[in-house]
Amino acid sequence: MLNPEAFVAQPAPGRTCGACTLCCKVYDVPAVESVAGQWCRHTKAGQGCAIHATRPDHCRAFHCLWMTEGWLGPEWKPDRAKMVLSLDPVTRNMNVQVDPGQANAWRREPYYGQLKRWAVASVPLRRHVLVHINKSTTVILPDRDVSLGVVGADERIVSHDRMTPQGPSFDVQKVPA
Repeated sequence: MLNPEAFVAQPAPGRTCGACTLCCKVYDVPAVESVAGQWCRHTKAGQGCAIHATRPDHCRAFHCLWMTEGWLGPEWKPDRAKMVLSLDPVTRNMNVQVDPGQANAWRREPYYGQLKRWAVASVPLRRHVLVHINKSTTVILPDRDVSLGVVGADERIVSHDRMTPQGPSFDVQKVPA
């Protein structure tokens, strides 16, 4: 198990969560019995975390990409975009945790176009852009989106190259870890 403190990133200058608490809805946080897709019971609308001073290390160590990457515009702030961006510290895959109350937010512009551009840039690095709505995962590929359903803790996502009449492409699937 990776220690989340080993991957703590600092907020970019001028970035604060403010009233944004979407990470408190889209992630599982077992330490406070919070389930992805439901608001954490400690979240106070428009105010933040009611247990901020004593919140679990998992919460303390997390900063979304909007917080850490100053080049992401204001449209990517999670409470506006209705999705939380993060990078997996091991695979370096981009994870897009979507508010299930706005499940199609990732398909709207300017978001979808940018997610596609990131998918194109990820191909040579053998990384993926993964959209998660609760426990269901969709992989954004340069030429299509592939729904994988639930990817269990005992599974991983792999890609396979293939040649098409239009040029090289690849397929993705989940396999046992």
